[in-house]
Amino acid sequence: MPFKPADNPKCPKCGKSVYAAEERVAGGLKWHKMCFKCGLCQKLLDSTNCSEHEGELYCKVCHARKFGPKGYGFGGGAGCLSMDTGDHLKGENAN
Repeated sequence: MPFKPADNPKCPKCGKSVYAAEERVAGGLKWHKMCFKCGLCQKLLDSTNCSEHEGELYCKVCHARKFGPKGYGFGGGAGCLSMDTGDHLKGENAN
């Protein structure tokens, strides 16, 4: 009977095998320690500051910035509340 190595789970970031000594678990998936970082700011994560969204890892700050509430009072400022479509900036058609 030939030797058959144990099947190890694959890291979603790099696709390589993840061994027990180097695994980090988030979102039901196992990650390498160096692949376990924020998808936006590349900050290394731990179990207290990671959020998973559709298979991608984010730190709490970036997750709130990308998927959290928008508008005045949520870091967007009054500029994002404008309903102006920019019609006054379009030139008149010369006939």
